[in-house]
Amino acid sequence: MVVVASAPGKVLMTGGYLILERPNAGIVLSTNARFYAIVKPLYQDIKPDGLAWSWTDVKLTSPQMARETMYKLSLQNLVLQCVNSSDSRNPFVEHALQYAIAAAHVRFDQNKIDKLHKLLLLGLDIIIFGCNEFYSYRNQIESRGLPLTPETLSSLPPFASITLTAEELSETNCKPEVAKTGLGSSAAMTTAVVAALLHYLGVVSLPSVVKEHIHGDKDATELDVVHAMELDVVHAIAQTAHCIAQGKVGSGFDVSSAVYGSQRYIRFSPEVISSAQGSGKGLSIKEAIDSVLKSNWDHERIKFSLPPLMTLLLGEPGTGGSSTPSMVGAVKKWQKSDPKNSQVTWTKLSEENSALEMHLNTLSQLAQKNYDAYRTAINHCSLITSAKWAEGGIQPNHMEVVRALSGARDAMLGIRSNMRNMGSAAGIPIEPESQTRLLDTTINMEGVLLAGVPGAGGFDAVFAVTLGDSSQNVIKTWSSLNILAMLVREDPHDVYLENNDPRVTGVSSLHIS
Repeated sequence: MVVVASAPGKVLMTGGYLILERPNAGIVLSTNARFYAIVKPLYQDIKPDGLAWSWTDVKLTSPQMARETMYKLSLQNLVLQCVNSSDSRNPFVEHALQYAIAAAHVRFDQNKIDKLHKLLLLGLDIIIFGCNEFYSYRNQIESRGLPLTPETLSSLPPFASITLTAEELSETNCKPEVAKTGLGSSAAMTTAVVAALLHYLGVVSLPSVVKEHIHGDKDATELDVVHAMELDVVHAIAQTAHCIAQGKVGSGFDVSSAVYGSQRYIRFSPEVISSAQGSGKGLSIKEAIDSVLKSNWDHERIKFSLPPLMTLLLGEPGTGGSSTPSMVGAVKKWQKSDPKNSQVTWTKLSEENSALEMHLNTLSQLAQKNYDAYRTAINHCSLITSAKWAEGGIQPNHMEVVRALSGARDAMLGIRSNMRNMGSAAGIPIEPESQTRLLDTTINMEGVLLAGVPGAGGFDAVFAVTLGDSSQNVIKTWSSLNILAMLVREDPHDVYLENNDPRVTGVSSLHIS
């Protein structure tokens, strides 16, 4: 049996910094950039003396990084021993592996555990790789003198190598950092590995087709409810593995969107995974995961996606990345040193986030109520700047759409203003001046609704939300400003099984529709 699972990358549109504290919400969009995990037996048959053997082999391969790691896995206590160089170890996959197998142990009866051991004695062959969009190829494009356009990106081979050449390695004289685009590759990878393993081991049964579902929807079918419950198991294991591998309990929005897709998210209480944090202090891995699965996962999520006829764009400025942990640390330090003023900014930012969410939900409702009027209004506004949206020729039944569009735009401007104020007070570039100039230019273009810095901000990327067919104009303008428009779009779907190995079909070549 061969299992291939994939999970999406993310863009945090609202909720930067606030999302770390309950009950603040954030809007996180899942994308068409997906991370893949393949799980299959390492051997065709169990060795003659294999049934008496208490260890099995695990091979982890990352083709894009030209890395292969061999492990010995104890079937008794799930300890992993790396056989070859420790330089190629991947803590996210290691914890995903241990916790997924532990989940099987705590959910299976003895008969199933015997079958589980026989399956594990065949060894595990795990292969991981992500869409090109998770990584930055900007330097390679510029070194070859190619234009900074989406067409150049789409001409790259699917799942392109992200290792440096021997010449580049000799020039750096150190272990190079892989340049990423901030789509949450570690969360998507961890989720894909957990999903593939849990399905392979028989803990959950995930569909091999994309299914729309809303957790807790009164009209959901029995199948939808079962699927949601199984995704909850994937989420608990993936969230725990990701936190422990990182060495800290983050907000978890990146894993949640990798599991469930686009959503409005409120974080879980950190205490939920306290048993896993204590697995090295008396609790076995199996006991820790048993506790995690029985915990009250109190995160909140509501299905969300951009309204119809809107396109998410991401641009890579190429001005160097930012360290999210250090920026978060600076904001927390500012909160402690100036609690009064920081709370004022925090409250204003929360209000603007809620306003943007409200206006976007209103637009989705208007599209459902009268799609023809909605489409006409969106197409009208896509051809002009926001200053002219309400001018001449707007019919009364279109004004409701225009008012919601203007409200969303104003809320985004408020979010940016408060994020800049917070960055200035904390002494960090949440919206650096170079990004401000770019975003101001972008949001004042024809057909642009929103523009901002995603997540914690900094120099990593910018995003825009465009109306109708106006995205091409933004892409051209960005290219003229030395901004590489990425092939990333919103895709609200969750983690699911693939029908085959995507390296054969080349699905990573995302093209602009």
